[in-house]
Amino acid sequence: MSSKKRLDRAYKNAKILNFDDSSKFILFSDCHRGDNSFADDFANNRNIYFHALKHYYTEGFQYCELGDGDELWENISFQPILEAHKNVYMLMKQFHEQERLHMIWGNHDMVYRNPNYVEKHLSTYFDPKIGEDVELLCNLQYHEGIVLKHSETSQELFLTHGHQADWWNYTFWRWSRFLVRVLWKPLNVMGIADPTSPAKNYKELIKVERRTKKWIAENNNLITVIGHTHRPRFPEPGDIAFFNDGSCVHPRSITGLEIENSKISLIKWQIATREDGTLQIVRVLLEGPTSLIEYITD
Repeated sequence: MSSKKRLDRAYKNAKILNFDDSSKFILFSDCHRGDNSFADDFANNRNIYFHALKHYYTEGFQYCELGDGDELWENISFQPILEAHKNVYMLMKQFHEQERLHMIWGNHDMVYRNPNYVEKHLSTYFDPKIGEDVELLCNLQYHEGIVLKHSETSQELFLTHGHQADWWNYTFWRWSRFLVRVLWKPLNVMGIADPTSPAKNYKELIKVERRTKKWIAENNNLITVIGHTHRPRFPEPGDIAFFNDGSCVHPRSITGLEIENSKISLIKWQIATREDGTLQIVRVLLEGPTSLIEYITD
């Protein structure tokens, strides 16, 4: 199956979320939450991520996670990930209980496309304090794509992970997972990166972006937001409407896309140093805010 057909299918089967000018969304992807071992890239930014997500929860945002949230290539099961980052999942549970959590599966958590797997592993967890299972993310659904549809203008934003344009990491994801677990995770200690990852292979990154842009152009310049490559993208109105929210595993920072007042912005959360030497986590506006309506083509 071609990347075009994979993207077509993801769009056709996408979950529809209606929104209006009062709606607020934060889009993150590629958290790669791990087990807090040497290979857990998320661990370096977990405090930044938790602070940012707490801010969005307090401010009434809905959270859309565009795939590769959990690192299930390097880790065999979800349990050690939960134990390593339990505060994050307790916060996600609060989003979920208010129907403000919307999840997309990527290549590193592609097992979540199986509803039975999600129900078995994410619905409950064992609480040693009381000696029994308690609720976690009950009835959570993962999707290949989500379409945000404006209730007045009918403008659509298509959200997906983006590995549909990466045949190796979509079709042969089990083989890639095997290589990561057996080969690249141990070599990671010596600083040798996984060459199958577009985030670490510039040639593959360019191919993924080119295929995705071609699909967007063939679909009336539909605003499309992906992750996967970890490279933030924010087009000018009139250009191909290809957005990328970046990742949560950048060195010392995380990036994402905010949608508020029907405007979209690229933001970064990072650690900054005050003049007195103390540290603080700050939000930095990188691009926008730009009205979504400006991306509508005639």
